[in-house]
Amino acid sequence: MNNRVTVLICTYNRGSLINDTLDSLINHQTNSPDEIVVVNGGGELNCSSTLEKWKARFSSLKVINTENKNLSCSRNVGLHHCTGDLILQTDDDARPFPDWIEKMIYYHVKYPKVGVLGGNVIDYNDNKIIEKIADLITFPYYPNEMYVRSVAGVNCSYKKDVIMQVGEYDEDLFRGEDVDYNWRALLCGWKVLAIPDIKVYHVNRPNWMGLFNQQFMYGRAHYLVSKKWPEMYSHYPRKIQSIKSLLKWIASWTIIPFDDSIRKTNGYNMQINGFDILIIFFINIINRVGTMYQRCFR
Repeated sequence: MNNRVTVLICTYNRGSLINDTLDSLINHQTNSPDEIVVVNGGGELNCSSTLEKWKARFSSLKVINTENKNLSCSRNVGLHHCTGDLILQTDDDARPFPDWIEKMIYYHVKYPKVGVLGGNVIDYNDNKIIEKIADLITFPYYPNEMYVRSVAGVNCSYKKDVIMQVGEYDEDLFRGEDVDYNWRALLCGWKVLAIPDIKVYHVNRPNWMGLFNQQFMYGRAHYLVSKKWPEMYSHYPRKIQSIKSLLKWIASWTIIPFDDSIRKTNGYNMQINGFDILIIFFINIINRVGTMYQRCFR
């Protein structure tokens, strides 16, 4: 396969946050990208001046200005401008490791039947409990190479053939568009592989209310995606029609979120304490509330 690389980034209302992302990609990669496509949705904190600065330094930077609707719409706009054989995606608050592009290429060549690659997302600051928890609950941690159902959009890549087969992102999804897209890649016969050594740093800027709202919205999106794909795994039963499904519904509000909070703290080699577990459990419950809200009231 050819290895021409496009990096796609969507940004909206983030000011100069994307500056260090572009610096990581343009000045600090062991393999330089062939092109970078940035879809800029504008906003009050428009990053246009930052993009113009980098465009003057890197001639293969394409800036596509668009009206922001949601991330799915912006990604669809960007995909039409990506000419690479491999489409790498990250976000304006990510800082890819220096070998990020090199390892994406290596593993795509090594695994020709893998259409989607991803990896670990590392907290950039690692000095506040809220920042650690935000990444713990948002991004899965992969201790080993493993085939998965999905990988995080902040650290992922696709063979061009996958994009051609799967098509556009579902613009009706305000969250969970990456889960939906990767599931569709699986249905097309491709594999999704997580590689621990493919890493990006993630810059968190959360407050507690923002974090709670984010997880509430993720819960709403989980319902929409699972409703769209009934065969996809869900932590709750879609219908309560037996003792078994009733027990699964009860577990989805108790045992499953509690076990998840323990596994996430343990998986990141954190010193486990009751506060961390309790907070993550509480956030998991907020996620379930979002699912129930979308199911019952929307």
